Amino acid sequence: MRIVIAGGHGQIALRLERLLSAGGHEVAGIIRRPEQGDDLREAGAEPVLLDLESASVEQVAAVLQGAGAAVFAAGAGPNSGAARKETVDHGAAVLFADAAERAGVRRHIVVSSMGADSQHPGDDVFDVYLRAKGAADDYVRSRPSLDWTILRPGMLTNDAGTGLVELKASTGRGSVPRDDVAAVLAEIAESSGTAGLTLELISGSVPVTVAVKAVAGN
Repeated sequence: MRIVIAGGHGQIALRLERLLSAGGHEVAGIIRRPEQGDDLREAGAEPVLLDLESASVEQVAAVLQGAGAAVFAAGAGPNSGAARKETVDHGAAVLFADAAERAGVRRHIVVSSMGADSQHPGDDVFDVYLRAKGAADDYVRSRPSLDWTILRPGMLTNDAGTGLVELKASTGRGSVPRDDVAAVLAEIAESSGTAGLTLELISGSVPVTVAVKAVAGN
């Protein structure tokens, strides 16, 4: 299956690209800078140069054409200001969903954030981020032609993955290694039973495959 990942040079995305490529999938990652391409090739993914802050729906749809799944893993990053939370974490997510619909790609997976809520109060940049992510999630969930899954990890760490997680509609606060987030995403990409679910993810005691099968009803 061809899988296209927005934010292809992100820390989770690069991990996911390695897993999907090793699993026999054809993987493409959308990147903003040409120099990021070598990292994607090393991960087994095809780099696609496209700026989601300025691209048209038609341009993104052309990249998604023929894909079996689309994964939105882009983000403005921790050092960006409030404006880019709106243009990337919200705007680019909406664009990617619209492009998936245009290209006829039903399977749509979003890497969101625990606490994302379009009505989240506060004026700090992180508050703006949570509102932007929440609004983007609401938009994706409103699209009847998308078989969406929204994954909301807890606090991300660079610890080595354990392969043991807690994956539920509501887990409570906690942390999770990026390795394990990527592993869960790889399983979700192959599990149509998770369509229509918004899931929180933290470290836990259940193997990734078992956790995904449990929420998918398998």
